[in-house]
Amino acid sequence: MGLGGISIWQLLIILAIVIMIFGTKRLKNIGGDLGGAIKGFKKSMADDEPAKELDEQSDTTNDKKDQ
Repeated sequence: MGLGGISIWQLLIILAIVIMIFGTKRLKNIGGDLGGAIKGFKKSMADDEPAKELDEQSDTTNDKKDQ
């Protein structure tokens, strides 16, 4: 049994049909685009973390000035 009751043979048949419909060149382009999008998202999330830390530090500094 594979995922959700789908056997490996059924997955291979679906893969073969998708390759016949779209072709390997288009699937390669789609895969590359998807990979680039994921890479960009991860980079964006990593860049967001230092900004969040700076915001928290400035909030702490402002609280100390108010007291």
